[in-house]
Amino acid sequence: MSRNDAAPGTVTAPPGRIRRMLSHLYIQCLIAVLLGAAVGGLWPSVGADLKPLGDGFIALVKMFIAPIIFCTVVHGIASMGNARAVGRVSLKALVYFEVLTTVAMVIGLVVVNVVKPGSGLHIDLSTLSTKGLPPEATTAHEGFAAFLLATIPATLVSALTGNEILPVLLVSVLFGFGLHASGEAGLGIARGVEKFSTVLFTLIRWIMRLAPIGAFGSMAFTIGNYGLGTLRYLALLVGSFWLTALFFVLVVLGTVMRLNGLRMLPFLRYIKEELLIVLGTSSTEPVLPRMMAKLQHAGASKPVVGITLPAGYSFNLDGTAIYLTMGSVFLAQALGIHLSLTQQLAMLAVMLLTSKGAAGVTGSGFIALAATLSAVPHVPVAALALIFGVDRFMSEARALTSLVGNGVATLAVARWEGELDEERAKAVLRGEIPYTPAPAPSAVPAEPDPKETPAPTHDPVPAAR
Repeated sequence: MSRNDAAPGTVTAPPGRIRRMLSHLYIQCLIAVLLGAAVGGLWPSVGADLKPLGDGFIALVKMFIAPIIFCTVVHGIASMGNARAVGRVSLKALVYFEVLTTVAMVIGLVVVNVVKPGSGLHIDLSTLSTKGLPPEATTAHEGFAAFLLATIPATLVSALTGNEILPVLLVSVLFGFGLHASGEAGLGIARGVEKFSTVLFTLIRWIMRLAPIGAFGSMAFTIGNYGLGTLRYLALLVGSFWLTALFFVLVVLGTVMRLNGLRMLPFLRYIKEELLIVLGTSSTEPVLPRMMAKLQHAGASKPVVGITLPAGYSFNLDGTAIYLTMGSVFLAQALGIHLSLTQQLAMLAVMLLTSKGAAGVTGSGFIALAATLSAVPHVPVAALALIFGVDRFMSEARALTSLVGNGVATLAVARWEGELDEERAKAVLRGEIPYTPAPAPSAVPAEPDPKETPAPTHDPVPAAR
């Protein structure tokens, strides 16, 4: 029986519409996350064994992160009219990062002191052990001087082959200023860097087709390995953390968007694909290239995006900031350790350092918390064993909050610099100028700046003017 011959009263969705829905990456990722949770819940051992799917996808993307940051920052600096503009953008971004990170930590501190999720547990410290914790959580952590020295790579090339973002940013900034000061010689290299970045983004588009597989494997592992039952014991901590992160996104970051003439909910709809990928993988790194392209499509200039967004991955981890204050005070409450306001503020000051440089990868927030506890004498590192089992359930909230925070920061800095096409941004967020990733042709021409083109047919990474 054909579709036209269907029984009266029945409603059938056109096959073409279903195919179009399934072609959207966010629909594929949503289905993959739900299937992963089902597999992990029904067959825990099978779900735990699917971890390589998520790890493999993240590893594929991570190998492109350093060169993409290098190319984008270098070309952004070289495209700026003068070095003062670069310094101005960087200063505004860093001030914004510090203010919002501090606000996030203070909110987390207030919530954990009001809700008191750890009170009443009365955990005996002698029953806790660091056995079973990740090795990174129990190693000695560096001081401030060592932290600064670690940002300097051994060689120019080693920065691009390591796992840290800060050395990449340092080399990129220096190289970009070098090209800017080299006149015609630097101009030719800058054009080559731009063309190379086009190739990198083409490869990333191919790899992102595997995102549903990575999200499926990661979610199946999380549920299968830890089990939803784990949440029962620490549900108050996990629930209050998620609600605090949601409050920060909708109220604090929403206010920042409003002050810049934009709205939060349309922005969240605009980046829904990236949010679902982050939800599945618990990492913001896989979506860095797509976020850069989408923010440029929304009217922010390429230089500002190229400087602000990668820097935010090290200096603007709002989700991690909330986690650090809530996690540390929760552990103190669980152990019956009273922390005075002065001691909590001292811990907050330490966290402003330990939260930096923790790139948006799975587990980085837990390691940052270990670094905080090892730097202050109030709460023993062994107490981390209390939340290790549920840390993964908070990792998604950390990553989602940090992703949204960095997107909002980039749009805000672009507007303050006069480098945001506000009318285009509003039209894009309303859905009037949809984002469509460019196909992968054999020869990819340079794209015009989105601020000069009202409605491009596709949107890769447009060239700055």
